Formats: sequence, C-alpha cells, structure tokens
Amino acid sequence: MPGREDRSARTARHDALRKSRARSPYLNIPFQTIHNSLTPTELLDGAGVERIHDASMCILEEFGIDFLDAEALDLWEKAGATVDHTKRRVKMERGLVLELVGKAPERFTWHARNPAHTIQIGGDQVVFAPNGGTVFASDLDNGRRPGTLADFHNFQKLVQMTGVLHVAGEQLVVPHDVPVSQRHLERLWAGFTLTDKVMMEAAHGRVIPADALAAAEIIFGSPLPDDGPVMGGIINANSPLRYDDRMIGGLITFARAGQVTIITPFILAGVMSPVTTASAVAQQNAEALAGIALAQLARPGAPVIYGGFTTNVDLKSGAPAFGTPEGAWALMLGAQMARRYRLPYRGSGTLTNAKVADAQAATETQWSIWPCMLARTNFVMHAVGWLESGLTASFEKFIMDVEHLAMFQHFLQGIDTSDASLALAEIGQIGPGGHHLGTAHTRERYTTAFYQPFLADRLPYETWDEAGRFDAPMRANLLWKELLAQYEAPPLDIAKRDALADFIARRKRELAGVELYT
Repeated sequence: MPGREDRSARTARHDALRKSRARSPYLNIPFQTIHNSLTPTELLDGAGVERIHDASMCILEEFGIDFLDAEALDLWEKAGATVDHTKRRVKMERGLVLELVGKAPERFTWHARNPAHTIQIGGDQVVFAPNGGTVFASDLDNGRRPGTLADFHNFQKLVQMTGVLHVAGEQLVVPHDVPVSQRHLERLWAGFTLTDKVMMEAAHGRVIPADALAAAEIIFGSPLPDDGPVMGGIINANSPLRYDDRMIGGLITFARAGQVTIITPFILAGVMSPVTTASAVAQQNAEALAGIALAQLARPGAPVIYGGFTTNVDLKSGAPAFGTPEGAWALMLGAQMARRYRLPYRGSGTLTNAKVADAQAATETQWSIWPCMLARTNFVMHAVGWLESGLTASFEKFIMDVEHLAMFQHFLQGIDTSDASLALAEIGQIGPGGHHLGTAHTRERYTTAFYQPFLADRLPYETWDEAGRFDAPMRANLLWKELLAQYEAPPLDIAKRDALADFIARRKRELAGVELYT
C-alpha cells in the first residue's frame, strides 16, 4: 500500500540520517586540550576585587569558620590559628591564610590511566567534566526514575565516547539498586574499566577516599606518581562558614596523598549568605580560602582548585535558581578572586531548573556555560546532562549539552588572520558579482571551515516534516543510543583488572552492612 511505502521510506531516510549524525566528526571529536583564547572578563576593577578580599579576611579573622573535625582543629592550632574547641571554631589571621594559600600550585598535571587523556589544570586551559550528584535518571523512553547502576554505567560509557569531555565523573547518577556502603566501589570499578580518562571519586569521610586511593594504586602503581595527581574529589563547605567532618575527612585524606581537592562552597544567596552578590562572593571566598589553607596544612603544595558554586534563590518560593544573571555574576567574580590568589578555578556549566530538555533548559544552560567561558574557567563541572536543579541526569540533555561544548571548543580556537586565511588572491580572482562555492580555497576547507552540528537540524521544513518531525530531544535520544551501540571498553592490563576486581570484591565483603555515614 502507498501509505506503508511512504512510512517505510521515511523510516529508511531517518535511519540513514541518524547513522550519519552518529558518525559526525564533531560528535566523535578526538580528545584534545582546549585553550581559551578569550581575555577574561573582569566585572570588578582592582579596587573592587580588594574590597571583596578585605571583606573575606574580616570574616576569617573576626567571625571564623567551624571545622567539625578534631584532626582539622589540631592542624589549625599547630599552625597558630585561634581555636575554640568547644565551638570547634577557628579564627585565622590573614597573613597565615595567604601564606598557606600561596603554597598551592598555580598549574598542575592530572594523570589519566591512558596518558593520551592526561590533562593540565590552570592557565588558559579548559576542562569539561560531566554532571554529578544527581538522584534521578531520565530519558524519553522510560521517563524520570531513580537512577540505577545500569544508568551509571551508560553515562560513563557516553563520557568515554565523547571526546569533548575530559573527566570520568564520580556520581553521574546515584545507583539506588546498590547498597550505600558499596556505591563508591561500583563507581571505582566503572570509572577504571569503562573509561580511561581522569578519575574523580566522592570525597566523603575517610573510608571512601582511602578506597579510591587503594584502587588508584592498583592502576597506577604504589606509591602513586609524584609528578601530579591521579584522583580528585569535590569538597563542599557547609555554608555558612562551616566544614563538617565528612567533607574534612575527604579533604585531608586526598590532600595528604597529593590528590586534587576541588574546594567549592555551595551558597544560595538569600539563604546561606546575605542576598547581595558582593556579600555572597565575599563569604564564598572566605570559605574557599579556609578549605584551601587546610589542604596545605595537610600537605604543603597539595593540588587544589578554587571552586565557586554560588547562585540565588527564588525569594518567593525558597527554591534554588540556576542559569540566572546573579549566578553569572557570582561565577565571574569567583574567577577574579581565584586569579588574585593564582589558583585554578572551577565553575559549573549547563545549570537549569527546567524539568525537561526544553527552551527553558537551553536558555538557562547558556546563562551558565557562557559565563564559564568569559571568566576563563579552568574546570567546568556539571557540563552535560543537568536537569531539575541537579536532581536529574538526562540522557537527551547529555547529548544536547555535548553540542554546546563542541561549539565552544570550536569557538575558542580563535580566528586565523594569516595570509592564507585572509585569501586576498581569491577575492581578487572572483571579483565583483561572482561566488566562492567552487574555488580551491573553499574546497580545501570544505570540512573544517565551519562548525558542523551533529544535533542541530538545518533541513528544509518539508524534508524535516517527511523525516518524522523530530525535534532536538528526539534526535538526541537516537544519538545516545547509537553511541552506546558503538561503545567499546578501553583496554586495561588483565593483571590490573583482576587485582582491581579482587580489591572491589574484598571491600564489598568488608563493608557489607556497614553504615558509612553515621
């Protein structure tokens, strides 16, 4: 029947389009270092930066930071800070803080198990890391649901398949079908076997980081390399003005082992800080510097990344607000403060309150990722997949965000002004009224001159209509499935794989029924 033939033809055309998109050189772009060619945007002049700095020093000297951990209090006391053991509060002179912060490296190398995926942190280099800490997974086929180990594995596979992502994330989605005490072990196994990129693990307490270090020693050798870290974790201050024992345990364990701590206060202005951006950033700065200083007390020269994750709340509902002008201000001011102390900077991209990958998600994502680029952010966390204020990791938005990152990677290469690029001879040869479609200059640059989208649709309306009227989320749904179908695990020495498997199995037995968080 004609109708059936028409549908069959549309299906065939759509399948061909899907496969061509999945083979796109931009979707499968080779892993490479990204240099941000933009001059960092400075929202404040030097005097404004110093006012933020002085306010932060006042917070540290006069109000103090609570450190809910005996070892941390002992380190501070030995360093000469004023410690109130009853309140577990530390007040520190600015000279001490700046001396300690000054010990942290401005740049460092972060090793991956595949040396081709080793990255540099700092300077003008940009690193993209995936979504983290999400509770739910979502896709068009199964909707929003609690994350599973299978979801976690699929996200790690997509990270490995996506050249524009540099980091195998930690908690891409929580695997609810795994006991709490064993989740980090499953993450370590997946990170080291399904990917060969730079590794992160949750820096929660002392047990999880210790297991992460033990697993890393199996892969990298014992002792771990002394020319740069192989593992990193995010340390969140418990704003306002507090670090709890869980975060401190991870901070000290990683720092003492020479691994990366990404010190990141999470501040919602109007709840965890005063409502004004200047005050919120001053508090963020004080909390970040206190954590960075503690890392240097644990091990002078320990690699750190100054993190900023400050935004506002909706004062009518109390809900956190992402992709806002105020969040952009805070991110860019945070970058200025990090540069003042000569530290690498972590920001967050693709943030949104949207529940699905719609126009709101796209708009708020741009209000997050563009400030990262304008601020010359070195480590962009939550770069793909974020929905619902970070509660949901979306497979479709993962692909949509990869398109954003690939476009930025292309954009940040900058403009070539060489004689060959200016092409004056070509302009003279064609002259007025001609065209350049068939010139040698155009043919030579046919595949490289412009960014070629793998997701964005540029078909005429009629062709798009006949192919099934697929919108961006529908196209992204097909693409992530195609990538998973193409996935091949990166090679891993069999002896290391077996040793890692034995370690994971042993620790699962030892931690069975153990409450890691009491």
